[in-house]
Amino acid sequence: MKIYTKTGDKGETGLIGGARVLKSALRVEAYGEVDELNAVLGCVRAKLTDETIRETLLGIQRDLFAIGAQLADPRGGVDKKAEKAGIGEERVRELEGIIDRYEAMLPPLRSFILPGGAESGALFHLARAVCRRAERRVVALSQETPLSPILIVYINRLSDLLFTLARAVNREAGVEEIPW
Repeated sequence: MKIYTKTGDKGETGLIGGARVLKSALRVEAYGEVDELNAVLGCVRAKLTDETIRETLLGIQRDLFAIGAQLADPRGGVDKKAEKAGIGEERVRELEGIIDRYEAMLPPLRSFILPGGAESGALFHLARAVCRRAERRVVALSQETPLSPILIVYINRLSDLLFTLARAVNREAGVEEIPW
């Protein structure tokens, strides 16, 4: 099988279920933003040495594939057909637990901080910004078509986690936060 199919040469793409839409459609933008976030997280993982955080990110990357599949399915049934495409409240609670663990090790925030720091910290800040953009696109899509509300909750919590991990890896690297 070749990587190129030529089916998108006229600016259309196929969704789960076979429907064809313009590549500029809001649904395609939403899952494209999630895909970009997944790629950025792959870059973050490549720079990390902390195996616990690397494994956490690997799980999140799998979750983002599941979210992308749900966003690419206008019929809304992919998560019921493929268990790995489902995201539930328990997964959001897991993210919250990870946030809580790392926040307990960090000094309380007294002001906004500038993104940056060590290379992995800066990449986490970039991932957080991409995550927020993905969230905006998913929210916009949810105004057009019914989506599982957990998708928005998950992405919102994920941006909080990415911010917390940026702070944690910067602290571990001995890099001071720069207040705004």
